[in-house]
Amino acid sequence: MRPVPEPARHVDAVAEAVAALDARNLRKVVLARALDLEFAEPVPAEAILHNLVLDNERGYTFAAALPGSRTLVGSSPELLLSRRGDRVVSHPHAGSAPRAADPATDRANGRALLASAKDHVEHAVLAEAVVEALRPYCRRLDVPDRPRLVSTPTMWHLGTTITGELTDRDVTALHLAAALHPTPAICGTPTDSARRLVTELEEFDRDYYAGTTGWTDADGDGEWAVSIRCAEADGRSLRLYAGGGIVPESDPKAELEETSAKFATLLRAMGLPQE
Repeated sequence: MRPVPEPARHVDAVAEAVAALDARNLRKVVLARALDLEFAEPVPAEAILHNLVLDNERGYTFAAALPGSRTLVGSSPELLLSRRGDRVVSHPHAGSAPRAADPATDRANGRALLASAKDHVEHAVLAEAVVEALRPYCRRLDVPDRPRLVSTPTMWHLGTTITGELTDRDVTALHLAAALHPTPAICGTPTDSARRLVTELEEFDRDYYAGTTGWTDADGDGEWAVSIRCAEADGRSLRLYAGGGIVPESDPKAELEETSAKFATLLRAMGLPQE
C-alpha cells in the first residue's frame, strides 16, 4: 500500500491551497490524493462491486470498463443529475464527517457536521453553482433553504435535493450532466482558477476519478452520478481516490483525516483495514 502523495505532503498541499484562496479570489478548491495497492493475484472487480452493493444498497454503485484492461469501480453517494420526462433532480453533497463504530460518537459526529459553519459555507458554494447551472434549462426550480444530513456506511454528508421542471424536453440527461460538470464538489469555484490550482498542487493524474458515470436512453432520460468513492482496477493493482473541499476555514490535518475516511468505502469492499 503506497499513498500518493505521502500524507504529510497532502497536509502541506492543503495549507498551500488555503493560502492561495484569497490571493486567487477562490471560494473553494478540491484537493484529492490516491492510494495505490498491489496484490499477488488479479484484482476481482466483480467481487468488489458485489461487496459495495452489500455494504450500501442506496449508493450509486458501478463498474465501468475503461480503455485497456482497467475497470472503474465505485459506490458514489452523490447524484449529479437524473432526468425523467421533464423532471430533473440533483443531489449535491459537500461537507463531510466520518462515521464511528460507537453509536453515541457516530450521532455526535453527525450533529457536529450539521452545526458546522465551515461545512455549511462549503455546501452553499456547491448548491448555488448547481442551481445556476440548471436555471437556464428549467422553468421552475425547488431548492430547500438548508441542507439535510445524509449518510453512507463510512461518512456523514450535507446534501441538498434540488428538483426542477425542464423548459425543453429535448434537453437530455447527458446534456444536463455535461452542463453541470465539473461542479465545485470535485473542482472548486471559480472553475478555471480552481482547476489551475488543482493541477499545480496534486501530484497525480485524476484520470477517470471525479468525472461522472451513468446512462442516458433514447428518450433522453437518464441518471448520472459523480465518480467518487471509486478506484481503478488494473491487473494486480488498484488505485483508490479520495478528495475534500478546501475553504478558508479548512484545517489541513482534518482534511487529511477526511480523505482517509473516504478511502474506507473501497477498503471495506476489499476486506482491508482503513488506511
